[in-house]
Amino acid sequence: MANLTTKELSALEDQLNYEQMLVKKYRTFANQVNDAALKNKCNQIADKHQQHFNTLMGHLQ
Repeated sequence: MANLTTKELSALEDQLNYEQMLVKKYRTFANQVNDAALKNKCNQIADKHQQHFNTLMGHLQ
């Protein structure tokens, strides 16, 4: 891993928190809707944000 500055680490932490919040939000939406197409779309969006989260976590390893 490249040496990150304190500012970069803080920005990365903020983005990780944001992505994690979006995953939870879209999973909640998916669980609350009855329309199958909308449920599927919410889960797809949650999956995409989970990928973003995983990618960002990879920068910390």
